[in-house]
Amino acid sequence: MKFSESWLREWVNPALDSTALSEQLSMAGLEVDGMDKVAGDFHGVVVGEVVECGKHPEADKLQVTKVNIGGAELLDIVCGAKNCRLGLKVAVATVGAVLPGNFEIKKAKLRGQPSHGMLCSFSELGMADDSDGIIELPVDAPIGQDLRHYLALDDLSIEVDLTPNRADCLGIKGLAREVAVLNKLSVCEPEISAVPATISDSKAIQLLAPAACPRYLGRVIRNVNLSAASPLWLTEKLRRCGVRSIDPVVDVTNYVLLELGHPMHAFDLAKLDGDIQVRFAHSGEKLTLLDGNEVTLQDNTLLIADQQKALAMAGIFGGLHSGVTAETTDIFLESAFFAPQLIAGKARQYGLHTDASHRYERGVDPELQRTAMERATALLLQIVGGEAGPVVEAVAPEHLPQKAPILLTEAKLDRILGHQIAKTEVSDILSRLGLKVTETADGWQVLVPGYRFDISIAEDLIEEVARVYGYNNIPNVAPVAALKMRSFKEAALSVDTMRQLLVDRGYQEAITYSFVDPKVQQSLFPGVDALVLPNPISADMSAMRLNLWPGLLQAVQYNQSRQQNRLRLFEYGLKFIPDATAEGGVRQVPVIGGVIVGSLANEHWSIAERPVDFFDIKGDVEALLGLLSANEQVRFSAAEHSALHPGQTAQVWVNEQAAGYLGALHPEAERKLGIKGKAYLFELELAALGERHIVQAQELSKYPANRRDLAIVVKSDVHFADIVASIKKVGVNQLVDLKLFDVYTGQGVADGFKSLAIALTLQDKARTLEDKDIQQVVNQVVSVLKDDFDATLRD
Repeated sequence: MKFSESWLREWVNPALDSTALSEQLSMAGLEVDGMDKVAGDFHGVVVGEVVECGKHPEADKLQVTKVNIGGAELLDIVCGAKNCRLGLKVAVATVGAVLPGNFEIKKAKLRGQPSHGMLCSFSELGMADDSDGIIELPVDAPIGQDLRHYLALDDLSIEVDLTPNRADCLGIKGLAREVAVLNKLSVCEPEISAVPATISDSKAIQLLAPAACPRYLGRVIRNVNLSAASPLWLTEKLRRCGVRSIDPVVDVTNYVLLELGHPMHAFDLAKLDGDIQVRFAHSGEKLTLLDGNEVTLQDNTLLIADQQKALAMAGIFGGLHSGVTAETTDIFLESAFFAPQLIAGKARQYGLHTDASHRYERGVDPELQRTAMERATALLLQIVGGEAGPVVEAVAPEHLPQKAPILLTEAKLDRILGHQIAKTEVSDILSRLGLKVTETADGWQVLVPGYRFDISIAEDLIEEVARVYGYNNIPNVAPVAALKMRSFKEAALSVDTMRQLLVDRGYQEAITYSFVDPKVQQSLFPGVDALVLPNPISADMSAMRLNLWPGLLQAVQYNQSRQQNRLRLFEYGLKFIPDATAEGGVRQVPVIGGVIVGSLANEHWSIAERPVDFFDIKGDVEALLGLLSANEQVRFSAAEHSALHPGQTAQVWVNEQAAGYLGALHPEAERKLGIKGKAYLFELELAALGERHIVQAQELSKYPANRRDLAIVVKSDVHFADIVASIKKVGVNQLVDLKLFDVYTGQGVADGFKSLAIALTLQDKARTLEDKDIQQVVNQVVSVLKDDFDATLRD
C-alpha cells in the first residue's frame, strides 16, 4: 500500500524524520519497501493568475498572456495549453527557475512575442507522467506563493508491504493508529458527523445471504452534478497514494478507501429496478463488469442485485450497466461488511484483483460501515452537490464477527519472550492498541476490537506486546544447551534399514497420496467402508486409503502405460482404518508395502528371462523379516484376502501375531485396474514386527560337523515349516543346520504323498560326535516325524 507521509502526519505527527519513521514502521512489522518524492526537484515556481489571454498573432496554437505573480509588473508569457484562460490560477516558472531535468527558464521570444516565464503542467514539474494541459489551481490560491509550499510538495510517497494479517493498516486511519501506539501519541481524527437527510427517498435492502453479508447500508443522493471537477487537494492525495483521479464520485469512494480502509461503491439510481438484494449468483448468471468484460458467475459468488438483474460482484467489482456515468444525476451509495472467508479467493476465481477484494478478503472493520457512509456523503455533497436521503441499514447481528475474551498470563509472556516486561507496561501497550484490558491475578483478560482479525489467541497478544515494546529492546541472549549423547536402542528396527534393504534388492521407493480413488479401493476391498473426505481435492482422491496397494497399483498402471514393464516399487506410510473406538474415529497404522511385476531380472543375454512369481515376493519379505534376526519366530500360513489370488495368498505371523499379507493380485482386480502381467504384493504392519533380536556372540565349535541326509514320505498337505519345528525340538543343542534340498512326487511315491529330502548338520561344542550319537539323533528325528506326521523313510 502507498500513502502520503504528509497525509499521515495530519492524523499523527511524531517527532521523527521520514527515515526514522520508515525504520520504526518496518521494525513494527509494517515493512517499508520504498520512499519516493511526490514531485520532481524544482524551484522558482510560484502561484500566478492569468489577467490577459489572447491568440498569438502568428501562431494558431499559441496564446499570449499576461500573468500576475504579485510583483509590480505583469509577466508576458506565451503558452500553448488549450486550457489556458482568463482568470485561471496557474503554476508559473519565473525567469531563473530550474525545473526537473536541470531545465532553466530564461527570457525568450516565441514567434516574435516575448515570454518571460512558463506556465507549467503536472508532467513538467515531475508530478505526473503526462498531462492534458497546464495546472489549474484553486481560485483561492494565494498569488505569488511558492508552489512547493502551497501544495506541500516536500512530501514522500511511502510504500509498505503489509502481511495478509494486517488488513487494519490498509488505510491512513489504521496506519495513524499504529504510529500513535509506537510513539505514545494521540490520533487526531477528522470530525465525521452524521449528514441529515433532506429528502425521504430510499431503497429497501434484502439480505438473502446474511452469513456472507451480515451488514449492508445504502443511501440515495439525488441531483448530483458530475460535471464538477474533483478539488486539487483530493486528487493530490489520491495521486500520492498511487490512485488516478477518474470522476468526483469514484474519487470520493477511493478517498474513503484510502483514509478509512473501507471500500465503497456507487450505483446509478435510475438503472436500479426495485429493492436491493444481497444474494448468491444463480449458476450460469452473467454480469458485464466495469472494464467491459462479461463473466459467467458461479453459484458461490456473492452479488449485489436488484429485483431484475445482477449489479455487482460483492466486495470485488462493479457492473458496467449500473455504474455511474457523466449523465448520472442520482446515485445509490453502498457501504457493507462482507465475511472475509466468503470473499477470499473469489476474485482470483475470475482472474481479478481489486483494491476492494484485497481488503475484504483480509477483513474490514464490521463497525466502520456507517462512518464510511457519512464521510463519503459529506464529501460528495461538498463537491457535486445534491440532496441526501436517510441511511437504510440491513443487519443480521448473529452473523457479525464475535470476539471472545483472550487470557494471557505473565508466566507465558515471559517464557515466550525470554524477557520480563513490567505488568503495567504490558497493560499500557495493549490499551494503546485499542484493546480492552482487564488485569487479573496472574495476567490479563483482553477483549479485541473488530478491526483486528489477526488477534485470536494468547500468542497473538504476545506478538503485539513484543513489536510495540520493540524487538531491539529485548536482550539478545543466546540459548544455553549442553551436549548430550543421543541414545539409540540397538534392538529397534528402523524404517531406513528396511528401506535400504529393499533398494538393495532392486526396489524403488514410491510416495503416493493418502487419498485414493474409492472405485479402485472398492475393487480391492469390496464391502469395506473407507473414510470419505468431506472436501476432497478431486473425485478420484476422495477416500482415505485402507492399504498401500491402491496407490502402488495405480503407480504400476501409470508406468506400464509408459512402456515400463519391469517394476519393483515399495512405500512406507500410514493406512487409515475406520474405528469408532480410536481418536477421531480412525486408526492410523504405519505399514511398509511393495509390488513387483514383469520379469525377474532386467533383460540380458546371459540371463534366462522368466516372470516373477509368488516365491520371489516371499523371498523379499523373508529378507525384510530376516532383519529381526529371529527366523524361528516368523512363519507363513495359507490365507484368503479379497485383493489377492485364492491359493496364492499367505499371511505373515511374527511371534504368533498377524503382521501382514503377501501374494498375487486377484485376477478380477487385475482386470479392473488394467495391470499388464501378474502382479505380486506384500504389506507388513510395523508395530507387529516388534524389536529385532540382538545377536549374541558365541565361541565357534572346534569339533567337526557331520551331515546326515533323510528322505521321508509325507502327505502332500503337510507343510515343511511344521516339519522343521518338530525336528528342532529333537536336536536343540546339536542341530546347527537343516536344509530341504529336494521335493519329489511321481513314480515310486503314492498319489497324495510327496518325498522330502532333508539334510541335517550336527555338531557339538564340547566334543567330537561319535556315530552312535549321530544315529541316536537321526533315530529320534525319524520317530518324531512318524508320530507327528505319519512320515516314513523312503526306500
